Amino acid sequence: MNIDFKNTEPTVIPNFKGGEKLLSAKMYFDGKNRILHGCLEPGATIGIHKHETNSEIIYILSGKGKTILDDKTEEISEGMVHYCEKGHTHSLINNSNENLIFFAVVPEQ
Repeated sequence: MNIDFKNTEPTVIPNFKGGEKLLSAKMYFDGKNRILHGCLEPGATIGIHKHETNSEIIYILSGKGKTILDDKTEEISEGMVHYCEKGHTHSLINNSNENLIFFAVVPEQ
């Protein structure tokens, strides 16, 4: 199966998972797994949340920011991957002056 995000309208979600500002995302959901192409505008965040039944893999396509995994904060930028294992908490933060564009997969486990 192919998913055509070029021709998918984005969904704009304010304060995603309790975060700041807007997340714009083109999403696919099959009832179990999520695949998305997302954008955090400057100053936007995805709030800290726990992955109880799934993990998440986030590949940074462009921009830079920070991740929080449990209590550890790290810088992230284009070409890097953030991985949150099932049972852990994390956040994605755009603390730059440019959009943070990413591709994420959230497989149910």
